[in-house]
Amino acid sequence: MSFSQKTNSCQKCYLKFSYVFRSFNIVLLMLFLISFSSYGQSRKELEKQRIEIQKEIKKINNLLFQSQTKEKNILSDLSDLNMKIGVRTKLIETINQETKQLTKEIKENEKEVDQLQNRLKALKDDYANMVIQSYKSKTKQSRLMFVLSSENFLQAYKRIQYIQQYADYRAKQGEEIKIETLKLKNLNDYLKETKAEKEMLLIVNQQEKGRIDKEKKSQEGLVNSLKKKEKKYISQIKQKQKAEKAIDKKIEKLIKEAIAISNKKSNRTNIKSSGFALTPEAKLLEKDFISNKGKLPSPVERGVVVRHFGKQKHPTLKGITIESNGVFYATEKNANARVIFNGRVLAIQVLPGKKKAVLVQHGNYISVYKNLDNVTVKKGDLVTTKQEIGKIHTNKTTGKTILAFVLFKEVQRQNPEEWVYKI
Repeated sequence: MSFSQKTNSCQKCYLKFSYVFRSFNIVLLMLFLISFSSYGQSRKELEKQRIEIQKEIKKINNLLFQSQTKEKNILSDLSDLNMKIGVRTKLIETINQETKQLTKEIKENEKEVDQLQNRLKALKDDYANMVIQSYKSKTKQSRLMFVLSSENFLQAYKRIQYIQQYADYRAKQGEEIKIETLKLKNLNDYLKETKAEKEMLLIVNQQEKGRIDKEKKSQEGLVNSLKKKEKKYISQIKQKQKAEKAIDKKIEKLIKEAIAISNKKSNRTNIKSSGFALTPEAKLLEKDFISNKGKLPSPVERGVVVRHFGKQKHPTLKGITIESNGVFYATEKNANARVIFNGRVLAIQVLPGKKKAVLVQHGNYISVYKNLDNVTVKKGDLVTTKQEIGKIHTNKTTGKTILAFVLFKEVQRQNPEEWVYKI
């Protein structure tokens, strides 16, 4: 094979190698970025969940535990403690998931570091070998003699191209080494941060486990005390449930009467209708109310749900089922109830113990705010979203400020948690 043929063969090999080299590097970089992005997204979700749970624990501490009175109420205290343990258990589970995700990410990153280090070594070795070969070629004959020894002009032109391509390839390899070195440094820095974050989470996890162990000991003590007077507490719960049902029946009767009056005024007595006779404006208001389902503001500015809607097991007494027609929010002392949407005050009902309930109409929907000490609105008043309508009662025995919130469509109870945005 002639020198010219060797030169052409070298040029083809170089071009092929250069193309494969660049393609491999691009694919490797894309894979790295994709894997990094997918980890980041899932970890961000877990981190967000952990932060939200930590906020919830803080709210429970502030709203349920700082308000406790000297007089002990075992049912209330045990219910609060059970809620706190439940949320803290959820926090530990979230931290465990986040830690597992970090461990997996660290292993993948360490693997990536090893690959980058091997790749960087290969690049440096290849570059060093190229410099040595270049030096040797210079000692045998100069580049100028290499060009001048060409048999014809075309061969000389190709040799000049080859020299230029060889020089460009060396420069590109040098640049590749810089890029790979920077990539390796960034990945190592990120790896250090990830390991530090994992260490922090492990510490938090241990702290939370220590707290939950103490809370479970307190829980055992309260459960033992509860067993001694279990019959008494069951009787009290049944009495309270009976009183709540009586109040709800009165509210339902009040709504039915308001519907009947509405239909009578509009001469709809011959029409079978279970709802209000609505004006065009009231129909539009109801449409807006429905369109905001799941986005309505909470009836308390700051609070935590202590009882959910519907039939449920009692939080402290086994075998006891309670039925809740609404959602119960624990909030701050002297807090006010606020309207969840624009509407009109349908009625104000006086409850046992001189407490009050405010009924607000939103078309055929009625929101009810129970357990108020005093109210700042009267029947017929137009109210706006988040307007304060009365101060919520604080129980002297438990020290807790609880708002009972109920939602109706005509006289059919709705699950408020499906309508109200989570606090």
